[in-house]
Amino acid sequence: MIYGYLRVSTDKQSTENQRFAILKFADERRLQIDHWVEETISATKPLAERQLGQLLDQLQPDDVLIVTELSRLGRSLLEVMSILHQMMGQEAKVFTTKEHYELGNTISSKVLAFAFSLSAEIERSLISSRTKEALARKKSEGQQLGRPKGSYATTTKLTGKEPIIRELLAKQVSYSAIARILGVHRGTLTTFVKRHSLAPEPEG
Repeated sequence: MIYGYLRVSTDKQSTENQRFAILKFADERRLQIDHWVEETISATKPLAERQLGQLLDQLQPDDVLIVTELSRLGRSLLEVMSILHQMMGQEAKVFTTKEHYELGNTISSKVLAFAFSLSAEIERSLISSRTKEALARKKSEGQQLGRPKGSYATTTKLTGKEPIIRELLAKQVSYSAIARILGVHRGTLTTFVKRHSLAPEPEG
């Protein structure tokens, strides 16, 4: 499949120039656009809330995504590189009409993937360093870190799902199956059930 992706930030802007550029690019390379994805949304919106995020999840090997420029994909260099890294992992390709990038299973793409992984590692290291510095400062100021010993978090991934858990247990669905359904570990579910007395009373 070959996809054309069009994005503008406001409804006062038009995607027609982007569409024309992509059609011209495709015609020069004798490519046929199979599906258009068009959205009016700021790139600052989380990827999951954009049509692009849904499209990325369904890309197959050798699919092609054509955009006018890489900046249409994300709000920052790291996000754009993350998207490209994901697409390379899916063996899909990205073509841009302005920069004339053709990113796929090529040396330049692999260099880009390496650059992304390095950037991500540096970012994680910086976040870890800043977190440790902040914790050390709070500790030196006498602040208590973390929850008091023996206390529990007031909310968890299962908070609000008590009725569902109670119903599934009543139907004798196993703890392991319930944990998979709710996306948590079995131990987490077991602890939550005991803490909130969700297990049905044994028949006497």
